[in-house]
Amino acid sequence: LHSCCAPCSGEVMEAMLASGIDYTIYFYNPNIHPLKEYMLRKEENMRFADKFGIPFIDKDDDYENDRKEWFAKAKGMEFEPERGIRCTMCFDMRFEKAAQYAHENGFPVFTSSLGISRWKDMKQINGCGHRAAEPYDDLVYWDFNWRKGGGSARMIEISKREHFYQQEYCGCAYSLRDSNAHRKSQGRIPIKLGVLYYG
Repeated sequence: LHSCCAPCSGEVMEAMLASGIDYTIYFYNPNIHPLKEYMLRKEENMRFADKFGIPFIDKDDDYENDRKEWFAKAKGMEFEPERGIRCTMCFDMRFEKAAQYAHENGFPVFTSSLGISRWKDMKQINGCGHRAAEPYDDLVYWDFNWRKGGGSARMIEISKREHFYQQEYCGCAYSLRDSNAHRKSQGRIPIKLGVLYYG
């Protein structure tokens, strides 16, 4: 399970556990900026995984180099809108790494918690997931709709129950910039990292 954060993955993790699915969390998100935000999201996700004894793989050793690669790939797309081609690039980069790890470590299926967010385009995410799995004959991308059957509502319930950090932007520097510009236009203060919690 490629995970971006605890709030998005909480419902997915609990649903998979309830279904008896044996899985591992793969946390690879070089898009998350700044480092403080990256660590907050990762450590919270790790704590929730540890609560259920779920193996957690993170790629901190690659963060600095991969963060530079992410910015290089985003060059020329700095002012693309949310759900645009910059997001496709971002999903592709993360899913390609997740698919490679799954293939090299004997996982026949991979999926992601990204699609549960109402701010994301599920068709865009699933397209990136299937594309990432294509090079591997032994791997498939599971494009389950985690929003259905009350999944989105349970995601919020779990976030409140666990007092998860309530993220106010997607994660990347450009999303942070645009979110703060919108807040300023509404007379609101800029985002403060690590301050707000559900519940």
